[in-house]
Amino acid sequence: MVVAVVLSAGESRRMGSPKALLRFAGKTFLEHIVASLAQTKVERMIVVVGRDAEEIRSKLARLPVTWVVNNDYAKGQLSSLVTAIRRLQEEGAVIDGILVHLVDHPLISPELVDRMIARFYESKKLIVLPRHKGKRGHPVIFSKDLFAELMSAPLEQGAKAVVHAHRGDTLEVETDEAGITVDIDTQDEYRKLIGRG
Repeated sequence: MVVAVVLSAGESRRMGSPKALLRFAGKTFLEHIVASLAQTKVERMIVVVGRDAEEIRSKLARLPVTWVVNNDYAKGQLSSLVTAIRRLQEEGAVIDGILVHLVDHPLISPELVDRMIARFYESKKLIVLPRHKGKRGHPVIFSKDLFAELMSAPLEQGAKAVVHAHRGDTLEVETDEAGITVDIDTQDEYRKLIGRG
């Protein structure tokens, strides 16, 4: 089983408001992501929230997800990922890996996610990620065998430290979907995205 972990705990300082609640084509970013993941072979979704936890949960309470609060959200994305892994371990969940996605990447494709999951099982690689025109993007699948490493990695380096340490065990899935690299951090980037919708 692969569990999706959507990281939505950041401070959204450059945006000025919670990215999870930004609207695009009639839905919030988080609703787009969850709707896409619901069409895949992902069997469960965890959303990690932090600074704006109550606002996000109250406005999106009906989503079919497990909400997990990261009180250490100021320490960066890896702290949120660690929070999700801890939750899964506390529950005794038997899983093969996690598919990690960022809430500021709303253009997620169910077809690509399923292709990545299939390649994860076929290749038995520790890390699977998409690549478009030479550039890596999101989401990223991490095998359960990397959980201990992720939990002990330097928070300031993030999960990238683990990815760099396992170049030989990483599979890049080529895609023509430019959306894997669309990262919405600023109002300008958001305006450009809305223009696409």
